[in-house]
Amino acid sequence: MELQTIKQAVIKFIKDEEGLTIVEYAVAGGLVTLGAVAAFILLGGNVATQINCLADAVMGNACGGGGAGA
Repeated sequence: MELQTIKQAVIKFIKDEEGLTIVEYAVAGGLVTLGAVAAFILLGGNVATQINCLADAVMGNACGGGGAGA
């Protein structure tokens, strides 16, 4: 795609007043980002717990109760 074609597409998008406005896109994008960050934080904690449990099992120790069967 040529630079001129990209420029024309961006200008057309900015001038288009139908559908969502730029502010609405920004708010929606922020909410999606916030949800993704929250999911990764929660998932990251669970993954860390499972990895630590596996490391304990490899060393011959009992799992700390953070596993799925707890």
